[in-house]
Amino acid sequence: MEAAPHTPAEPTPPANPVELTVTSPEQMRELGRRLAKLLRAGDLVLLSGELGAGKTTLTRGLGEGLGVRGAVTSPTFVIARVHPSLGDGPPLVHVDAYRLSGGLDEMEDLDLDVSLPESVIVVEWGEGKVEELTEDRLQVVIHRAVGDTADEVRRVTLTGLGGRWAAADLTVLSA
Repeated sequence: MEAAPHTPAEPTPPANPVELTVTSPEQMRELGRRLAKLLRAGDLVLLSGELGAGKTTLTRGLGEGLGVRGAVTSPTFVIARVHPSLGDGPPLVHVDAYRLSGGLDEMEDLDLDVSLPESVIVVEWGEGKVEELTEDRLQVVIHRAVGDTADEVRRVTLTGLGGRWAAADLTVLSA
């Protein structure tokens, strides 16, 4: 008797996206602190948005919420920074892929696949570069007004992908 052909499991559909409005850098940091309460070791967070949208500000709040050591600043020129936990939580690995043109191959030197199980990894500008690390990830898109504007309002869309985020209630972030 011939075995039935193997068909891979269908990927888990994305959770319903949650949209939030943030009106100041402090509110963006606070969003990061609240989001940190939902994160755990093994989580991959992809941040995207225009230059100056608030990706690093959100990550700074994540670092505060996770209780990690060191000031969270943009790792643009060093590509990645590891912030060890000051307590019993996971370390934060903060990656800025802006200057990297290739996909996961170019990022292989960072050993993100090795760090992922015990860390929270946040990748700015990571779309098309790190999705192969895991199908379980949180995508955060920050929209801001473009052009010559002092408008601080940001529209933040959070979308959980994969089984890890299927049951996560991202609406608690709007509280």
